[in-house]
Amino acid sequence: MTQDTVYETNNAYLAQTAPATKKNGIEKLSKASLKYAAGLWFSVAIIGQLLFVYYILGFYVLSAMKGNLAAWSDVLPHGYIKGDSAGNFAIITHIFLAASITLAGILQMLPQVRSRAPRFHRWNGRIYLSSLVIAATTGLYMVWFRNGVGDFTQHLGVSLNAVLILACAGMALRYALARQFTLHRRWALRLFLLANGVWFFRIGLMLWIGINHGPAGFNPKTFEGPFLSFMSFANSLIPLLLCELYLRAQDSKNKAAHFSIAGALLVLSAASGMGIFIAFVGMWLPHL
Repeated sequence: MTQDTVYETNNAYLAQTAPATKKNGIEKLSKASLKYAAGLWFSVAIIGQLLFVYYILGFYVLSAMKGNLAAWSDVLPHGYIKGDSAGNFAIITHIFLAASITLAGILQMLPQVRSRAPRFHRWNGRIYLSSLVIAATTGLYMVWFRNGVGDFTQHLGVSLNAVLILACAGMALRYALARQFTLHRRWALRLFLLANGVWFFRIGLMLWIGINHGPAGFNPKTFEGPFLSFMSFANSLIPLLLCELYLRAQDSKNKAAHFSIAGALLVLSAASGMGIFIAFVGMWLPHL
C-alpha cells in the first residue's frame, strides 16, 4: 500500500467517524443537561420542603405542645373547633403527619439512601405509604365534612389529589412487592409529587401574589376565585404532566426532547425558588 493510499484511507475513516463522534457528544450533553436540570429542581424542592417542615414544627407542633391549639384558627379557617372531637382529631392527625411525610418522602427519593441503606429505605417506605393513606383519608374528611375552605371546585381538586395519592401508593407498593423496581421508582416519583400537592399550592399561590403585587383572580377573604380553582387542580396535574414528560425524555434518544425538558426544569427551578422565598418570608416566617 502506497503512502497516498494510506492517507486517503485515513481521511475516509475520519470523515465517517467524525459525524458519529459529534452526534454521540451532543447526545451525552443532552442527557447530562436533563439529569442535572432535574437534580437542580430536586435540590431547590428539598430546601423549600425543609422550610415548610420547619414552619409546621415551629408553629403547629409547638403551639400544640403548649396546649394552644386555638392558635391554629389564626392560620386555618376551622382549624380547631371546640367540641368537634372527630374533626379536631382529623386535622391534628393530618398536620402532624405532614411534617413526617415530607421528611420521609425526601429520604425515599435520595438514591444514596436507597443504595447504601436498603433496609432503612424499605421500612421508611412502609411508614411513608401508611402515613400518606391516613393523611389522604383525613384530608377527604376535612374537605367534605368539616366545612373546608374554598368552593366546590376547590374541594374537587383537593379530592382528586387525595384519590391520586391513594392510587399511586397502591401502584408503588404493587411493583415493590413484585420486585419490579424500575416501575416502582416511577410510581414512587409520581407519589412524591402528589404528596407535596399542598406545598406546590402554597408556593404557586405566593409566586402568583408576588408577580401581581397582591391577590389577583381570587377573593382573599372568602378564598374563592378562578385562580384558586385552577390551582386546586394544577398543584397535582402540572407536576404529574412534567413528570411524565421527563420520564419519556429520559427513555428517549431525542436530543431536542432532552434539551426542551431540561430547559423547562430550569425555568421551574427558578419559579419554585421564587415561590419558596416569598412563601417563607410572607406566609411562614411571620408565624414563627
